Amino acid sequence: MDSPPRTPCDSGRPSSGSSLMENLLGLLRVKIIRGINLAIRDVRTSDPYVVIKMGKQKLKTRVIKKDVNPEWNEDLTLSVSDPNLPIQLTVYDHDMFSKDDKMGEAEFDISPFIDALKMNLDSLPSGTLISRVQPCRKNCLAEESKIMWTESRVIQNICLRLKNVECGEVELQLQWIDLPGCKGL
Repeated sequence: MDSPPRTPCDSGRPSSGSSLMENLLGLLRVKIIRGINLAIRDVRTSDPYVVIKMGKQKLKTRVIKKDVNPEWNEDLTLSVSDPNLPIQLTVYDHDMFSKDDKMGEAEFDISPFIDALKMNLDSLPSGTLISRVQPCRKNCLAEESKIMWTESRVIQNICLRLKNVECGEVELQLQWIDLPGCKGL
């Protein structure tokens, strides 16, 4: 008996009734842009890197040596099957001979971004503001976050204030990647 053709995201392993592609909505590209005024964890500076987690997925940026205002400009891509899961972001100081020190953490919700993706925006001019997310006690936003229609795609710029630390913010940007064969939004 011939097996069905595999899609690019399909692992090829038999599944219990559904493939990875059937549950996957798409990919979320999280561009970690930069850190601002991060905490000092070494003598006069830190060697920061960022870890993001969503469900069981965990990704990290490269380490930037001796910089409390690092510029990563690094894309981390998460597979999204449940848009209600929050994304946890943690900044660490890389240490050679001991456990890496935590330099703060934040959490953010992608549901406003997902809601914007579901709108029919094709007729809008590039640069159109779709919605705003205000900082409040329930989120880690350092300032208003804008969801924009730019160059035929939805983009959200976010500045997160790190918690459980004396100072520090992380700027990032969200973009969506549709995959053929996925459930989609």
